[in-house]
Amino acid sequence: MIAIVDYGAGNLRSVAKALAKLGYMARVTSDPAAVAEAEAIILPGVGAAADAMENLRRFGLVDTLRDAVAQNKPFFGVCLGLQILFAASEEGGWHECLGVLPGTVRRLPPGPKTPHMGWNRVKQIGDHPLWKKIPDDSFFYFVHSYYVDPGDTSTVIGETEYGLTFPSVVARGNLVGTQFHPEKSGDTGLWVYDNFCQMAGLVPVAAGLGGRTG
Repeated sequence: MIAIVDYGAGNLRSVAKALAKLGYMARVTSDPAAVAEAEAIILPGVGAAADAMENLRRFGLVDTLRDAVAQNKPFFGVCLGLQILFAASEEGGWHECLGVLPGTVRRLPPGPKTPHMGWNRVKQIGDHPLWKKIPDDSFFYFVHSYYVDPGDTSTVIGETEYGLTFPSVVARGNLVGTQFHPEKSGDTGLWVYDNFCQMAGLVPVAAGLGGRTG
């Protein structure tokens, strides 16, 4: 079972539908015990870092999520869910985040229109299971005004150009995160979720794209 963490940040149903289409069992929950017991965790997110952290604290999820990462449980952060994995965010001031990855979330530079909204390419860096059978420079769907500036650049496995070159995919152990929204990125986005589920050792229980061979 995959826990999709509900902390009031939205876009939960789209993630759940994507996993259902792939044939994987998932549960949307804000219960720390259910999250702790899950085989894998997806932390989605739309909104601001300060509100996200406040909601995580209110639901008692901060330590649960930190513990899951420390235990190397399969963990996927999406958009804001990626950003709040880092130490702090400059969005709306200075806000401490989960701090499971070193680095800061910064505003995209002036020039290109913000938020960065729409399809953009992701340049793959290195060979990683998340990229299994996904062509380099594939397009994914973005909606964000901030980007992650990691303290450890070895975690970066994908980059995107928009006013600057920013890390759009990071990975460390069983932890992965994308600045783009896989659930809004068509079949290629579904394959990203499928690859994550395969990394987690999960098996699809219904017909779908899961376990694809093509």
